[in-house]
Amino acid sequence: MEKKLIRLKTEDNQLFMSKLLRFYVLSTAFVLGAFAPNAQAQITGGRHVFEFLSLPVSARVTALGGAQAAVRDDDPVFAAANPAALNPLMHGRLTFNHNFFLSDIQHGYVAYAHHLEKIGFTVQGGLQYIKYGEMQRADEFGNLQGNFKAGESAFTLGAARALTDQLSVGLNLRLGVSTLDVYQASALLADAGVMYADTAKRFTVGLVVRNAGAQMATYNDLREPLPLDVQLAFTKRLKHLPFRFGVVAHHLHEWDIRYDDPNLQDEEVLFFGEEQPQENKAGVAIDNFFRHLIFNGEFLLGKNESFRLRFGYNHLRKRELTVRNYRSLAGFSGGIGVKIKRFRVDFGYASYHLAGGVAHLGVGTNLRDFF
Repeated sequence: MEKKLIRLKTEDNQLFMSKLLRFYVLSTAFVLGAFAPNAQAQITGGRHVFEFLSLPVSARVTALGGAQAAVRDDDPVFAAANPAALNPLMHGRLTFNHNFFLSDIQHGYVAYAHHLEKIGFTVQGGLQYIKYGEMQRADEFGNLQGNFKAGESAFTLGAARALTDQLSVGLNLRLGVSTLDVYQASALLADAGVMYADTAKRFTVGLVVRNAGAQMATYNDLREPLPLDVQLAFTKRLKHLPFRFGVVAHHLHEWDIRYDDPNLQDEEVLFFGEEQPQENKAGVAIDNFFRHLIFNGEFLLGKNESFRLRFGYNHLRKRELTVRNYRSLAGFSGGIGVKIKRFRVDFGYASYHLAGGVAHLGVGTNLRDFF
């Protein structure tokens, strides 16, 4: 009788896993199929609406170069980038992050994760916001008519489940709202991710489709593309050193992400009959390849990894925001994380331009430590 019950329970688990995998495949197909029209002709750099969804939501991610989709630990901020990162270690964790962005723009993220043991799912809820501050209102003749405010926000609900000890899948659903004075626009977006974590060999691989979606309400009845991004990430923790390095490949759905800036062309005087010198094709291809990559690393030091030191390099940011003939740290980033009693405090700084950088502060805790 006991063997029969065990067999029935095993068959029920296999049936449930089969249904879950089928649900994930269908969900991913829906995300890629129904929302794919907005993925055409994607070019980075101000060509999308709800672009703030591409910003790193935490100080930790800012320090790691702006993206990381292959870390699986107790920090729920990684679930915003890849929902498959959700796992039982995040149960009860609450995180607050605020980004002191350029030109006094305020950007932040709040998230909470909870594990539902009975059904084996880990769920999360998150709020991302950005405030652009006050702007001057003027009519078509340039007459000032006071000030108005502008901002955007996104509400995220996500869930993930482990299919095996190493493999997990997850899905985020996100509602974005944009407000400009008395006008509003909205969009429905989704992230679909998968993650493979081999604890024995200490490496993790993550694949995610981010911000696939469609606008529901628009400004001026004009539908614009959303910041779709397909990312493949890899991390490896060294065996004899408390260090984890990672590589993130982003915008995999589009090969050419270079911006052809005529101001960066060599200023050469051409005589009559001469042809404009052409770029080296091999050099262009190599530069474009590395623009898809972000390199980062994190030292996990002390008892229970209470002190963490991070750094990152974003080649796309470096190439797009470097001022010609001037040296700068554009594209480089770094930060630290410290555990103080029940709280974990993170700080990240990313250099964007000679004009300045971005400072990011985060505080996280586990509510189970208080109740």
